[in-house]
Amino acid sequence: MKGYLFTAIWGVLVWFFATLFFRLFGEYVLFSPVTNEFVFSIFLLLVGTAVLLWGVTYMYLLFDKTNNAPLKFGVIGTIIGLALDTFSISNHHMVFPKLDESQVIAFTTWMSFAYALYLFIPLMFNRKQGQSN
Repeated sequence: MKGYLFTAIWGVLVWFFATLFFRLFGEYVLFSPVTNEFVFSIFLLLVGTAVLLWGVTYMYLLFDKTNNAPLKFGVIGTIIGLALDTFSISNHHMVFPKLDESQVIAFTTWMSFAYALYLFIPLMFNRKQGQSN
């Protein structure tokens, strides 16, 4: 259980910093889905997210050397993040007060792809670990 608590803390931290980023900069990086800037901004956000998740997964693995640690990180982090995002999106007027409704839709679009990355990147790390053993 102790290992899961450590992983859950990492998941909360990933969620917290992602949410903080969009609270501070969301109005500048999220665009309405009907605009030309939407696809480009989502693409850039996802590339940045992938790079950051790659780095965070690498850092996590410096601390957790157990079997399938990357999978544990991806699955538990996704569960924690999705649960917390349920509340942040439900209360988006308080959590993201500067975002209009279309920007909240853009955020949920980014979030959907970001959680796919949160599962996929640790899976890649896990496969790489399996090949090196």
